Amino acid sequence: MNSLRADTQALLNVSEANMQAYQGPSRRLALQTAVGIGYAASAMPLMAQTAIKTSSQGLTSGEVTIDVKGFKMPAYRSAPQGAGPWPVVLVISEIFGVHEYIADVTRRLAQLGYMAIAPELFVRQGDPSQYGEVAKLQAEVISKVPDAQVMNDLDATVAWAAQNGGNTAKLAMTGFCWGGRITWLYAAHQPLLKAGVAWYGRLVGQNSPITPSHPVDKTAQLNAPVLGLYGGADTGIGQDSVDKMKLALSSGSAAAKASAFVVYPDAPHAFHADYRPSFRQAPAEDGWRRMQDWLKQYL
Repeated sequence: MNSLRADTQALLNVSEANMQAYQGPSRRLALQTAVGIGYAASAMPLMAQTAIKTSSQGLTSGEVTIDVKGFKMPAYRSAPQGAGPWPVVLVISEIFGVHEYIADVTRRLAQLGYMAIAPELFVRQGDPSQYGEVAKLQAEVISKVPDAQVMNDLDATVAWAAQNGGNTAKLAMTGFCWGGRITWLYAAHQPLLKAGVAWYGRLVGQNSPITPSHPVDKTAQLNAPVLGLYGGADTGIGQDSVDKMKLALSSGSAAAKASAFVVYPDAPHAFHADYRPSFRQAPAEDGWRRMQDWLKQYL
């Protein structure tokens, strides 16, 4: 919970109720404008400008919709131009959804030769851009997003990728904060996954019908090795939880035993988020290099 409250940026996305108000071209426009287009005014402090702005030159980049058993889920997709097929990387957002920072991460990956897809995983439960308080956003939207729903949405995203130029025999994922936790869980859910990179995702927690298990509970089921990138100065994710996860990994599956952690001693939570004051350039750049090496190793 504390790590989620540490996230301090809002987004633009569309709730299911809002989406139902649109039909035909108007509905499509609502989906197109749901993702990847800047930051909402209900944010806490932002940096004057993002540290990284990635060009879409040479890429096919923009909004798509993914069918999840009849529900049209918006997503932001970036891939090299051409037919592919391209190795696929799922990009899982913080609690603020698919705003410009997450969209840019997909472009960074696409410039490296991947199809990168960031689905809007909160869209059924509400619109985070309407919330000026992180605690209220957490209570009224994020805490109502079932893990099972997220796993199904990601499965649908993988299926969409396979039909649209992605090579899902080379499937990986990366996620930030809330998305870091999901990265660990999806590695235990999806047998096609070859690698995961989790940035400061929660590892332990209270079980509930919405979150019936946590990464520390799933190490025996891990299908893919996960690289955990964490901050030693993260006030919401203590070193004790990292130590618990390391111990659980040591007696888990073969993929669990191949998993690894890097803890940057002075880095706070969200040290990769280059649009926020928590950004730390040195660990962010080192983590990005390590992520690239991890993907190359396992894909």
